[in-house]
Amino acid sequence: MDLRDATLVILTESFLHQELAGLAQSVYQDMAAGREVPYQRLSEIIGKVSDKGVLRAMHRKYSATAYDAILMPILTEIGQRAPVPPRRQPATEPDWLTAPYPFGS
Repeated sequence: MDLRDATLVILTESFLHQELAGLAQSVYQDMAAGREVPYQRLSEIIGKVSDKGVLRAMHRKYSATAYDAILMPILTEIGQRAPVPPRRQPATEPDWLTAPYPFGS
Protein backbone atom coordinates (compact mmCIF):
# COMPACT_ATOMS: atom_id res chain seq x y z
CA MET A 1 0.00 0.00 0.00
CA ASP A 2 1.35 3.43 -0.83
CA LEU A 3 1.15 6.60 1.22
CA ARG A 4 -1.85 8.00 -0.64
CA ASP A 5 -3.86 4.78 -0.27
CA ALA A 6 -3.00 4.58 3.43
CA THR A 7 -4.24 8.12 3.90
CA LEU A 8 -7.45 7.26 2.05
CA VAL A 9 -8.07 4.34 4.44
CA ILE A 10 -7.50 6.64 7.42
CA LEU A 11 -9.95 9.09 5.83
CA THR A 12 -12.65 6.45 5.44
CA GLU A 13 -12.11 5.09 8.96
CA SER A 14 -12.33 8.55 10.54
CA PHE A 15 -15.69 9.62 9.10
CA LEU A 16 -17.21 9.90 12.61
CA HIS A 17 -14.61 12.49 13.64
CA GLN A 18 -15.12 15.61 11.55
CA GLU A 19 -11.84 17.37 12.38
CA LEU A 20 -9.76 14.26 11.72
CA ALA A 21 -11.67 13.46 8.54
CA GLY A 22 -11.13 17.02 7.30
CA LEU A 23 -7.39 16.80 7.94
CA ALA A 24 -7.11 13.39 6.28
CA GLN A 25 -9.13 14.58 3.29
CA SER A 26 -6.95 17.65 2.90
CA VAL A 27 -3.77 15.56 3.02
CA TYR A 28 -5.21 13.00 0.60
CA GLN A 29 -6.27 15.70 -1.87
CA ASP A 30 -2.82 17.30 -1.73
CA MET A 31 -1.20 13.95 -2.48
CA ALA A 32 -3.69 13.17 -5.26
CA ALA A 33 -2.85 16.53 -6.85
CA GLY A 34 0.86 15.67 -6.72
CA ARG A 35 1.74 18.13 -3.97
CA GLU A 36 4.20 17.14 -1.27
CA VAL A 37 2.71 16.92 2.21
CA PRO A 38 4.86 18.03 5.16
CA TYR A 39 5.67 15.27 7.62
CA GLN A 40 4.13 17.41 10.39
CA ARG A 41 0.66 17.00 8.84
CA LEU A 42 1.14 13.24 8.59
CA SER A 43 2.28 13.19 12.20
CA GLU A 44 -0.78 15.23 13.15
CA ILE A 45 -3.01 12.62 11.47
CA ILE A 46 -1.37 9.81 13.45
CA GLY A 47 -1.77 11.76 16.70
CA LYS A 48 -5.43 12.51 16.08
CA VAL A 49 -6.18 8.95 14.94
CA SER A 50 -4.70 7.74 18.20
CA ASP A 51 -6.47 10.36 20.35
CA LYS A 52 -9.89 9.66 18.84
CA GLY A 53 -9.65 5.88 19.30
CA VAL A 54 -9.65 5.21 15.56
CA LEU A 55 -6.39 3.23 15.80
CA ARG A 56 -7.92 0.96 18.41
CA ALA A 57 -10.99 0.41 16.23
CA MET A 58 -8.84 -0.30 13.18
CA HIS A 59 -6.76 -2.78 15.17
CA ARG A 60 -9.94 -4.69 16.06
CA LYS A 61 -11.34 -4.46 12.54
CA TYR A 62 -8.30 -5.46 10.45
CA SER A 63 -5.82 -8.29 10.66
CA ALA A 64 -2.35 -7.47 11.99
CA THR A 65 -0.95 -7.60 8.46
CA ALA A 66 -3.58 -5.23 7.08
CA TYR A 67 -3.23 -2.89 10.06
CA ASP A 68 0.53 -2.69 9.51
CA ALA A 69 0.05 -2.21 5.76
CA ILE A 70 -2.16 0.80 6.46
CA LEU A 71 0.00 2.50 9.09
CA MET A 72 3.54 1.69 7.98
CA PRO A 73 3.60 3.90 4.84
CA ILE A 74 2.59 6.91 6.92
CA LEU A 75 4.98 6.11 9.78
CA THR A 76 7.82 5.37 7.36
CA GLU A 77 7.31 8.69 5.59
CA ILE A 78 7.35 10.55 8.90
CA GLY A 79 10.47 8.65 9.98
CA GLN A 80 12.30 9.45 6.75
CA ARG A 81 11.49 13.16 6.70
CA ALA A 82 11.42 14.19 10.35
CA PRO A 83 14.66 15.68 11.62
CA VAL A 84 16.75 13.45 13.82
CA PRO A 85 17.25 14.92 17.29
CA PRO A 86 20.84 15.46 18.41
CA ARG A 87 22.50 12.65 20.31
CA ARG A 88 22.86 12.89 24.03
CA GLN A 89 26.29 14.02 25.16
CA PRO A 90 28.23 11.40 27.10
CA ALA A 91 28.27 11.86 30.84
CA THR A 92 31.33 13.59 32.25
CA GLU A 93 30.97 11.89 35.62
CA PRO A 94 32.03 8.26 36.07
CA ASP A 95 29.41 5.63 35.46
CA TRP A 96 29.16 3.84 38.81
CA LEU A 97 27.69 0.74 37.16
CA THR A 98 30.71 0.16 34.96
CA ALA A 99 33.48 1.84 37.01
CA PRO A 100 36.12 -0.47 38.48
CA TYR A 101 35.83 -1.29 42.14
CA PRO A 102 36.92 0.37 44.47
CA PHE A 103 35.44 3.57 43.14
CA GLY A 104 37.72 6.47 42.46
CA SER A 105 40.87 4.40 42.08
